Amino acid sequence: MSNKHLTTVSKIFAHPIDMNIAWRDVIHMFEALGGELDHTRHGQLKVKLNGREKSFGIPHHEHTIKSRDEIVAIRHFLEAAGFAPATS
Repeated sequence: MSNKHLTTVSKIFAHPIDMNIAWRDVIHMFEALGGELDHTRHGQLKVKLNGREKSFGIPHHEHTIKSRDEIVAIRHFLEAAGFAPATS
């Protein structure tokens, strides 16, 4: 993973929640982790990663993620797929 992808992971796991995460950065991070992405007809992005599968709502105009709940959902999905950052 590139430094940009690691920065995106850090933002997703930041406390307090970082509300400045670009949706395209999340997509690129999923791809870098080896995720299979599929845009559904219902405005969702289905992600398959490490045997896990989850659908996420695509933000309006695909810019910045505006929902804390969506960031937490991405965080939990990454944890379940085994991609939580190491704690120091």
